[in-house]
Amino acid sequence: MANHISSKKRIRRNSRMEIVNKVRKNRVRTFIKKVELAIQNGDKTLASNAFKVAQPEMHRSVTKGVFKKNTISRKLSRLSTRIKNIA
Repeated sequence: MANHISSKKRIRRNSRMEIVNKVRKNRVRTFIKKVELAIQNGDKTLASNAFKVAQPEMHRSVTKGVFKKNTISRKLSRLSTRIKNIA
């Protein structure tokens, strides 16, 4: 157990931020699932609209430090190519 006051504060802060980061991570995953569902249904307009909504949220998660930059770039790239390949 922590003995210093500052380390006790840090433990409390980390537990609060863990909850916030889980919410942010789940939010991004939900947006990705909406895009993937539209791709699965073969609806290009719905997929592109869902992608346009998901993109800023995914970039925001990078600035907040939830995901790494390359991870989100890779996911966005793969989603966009899947949307382009819809017949």
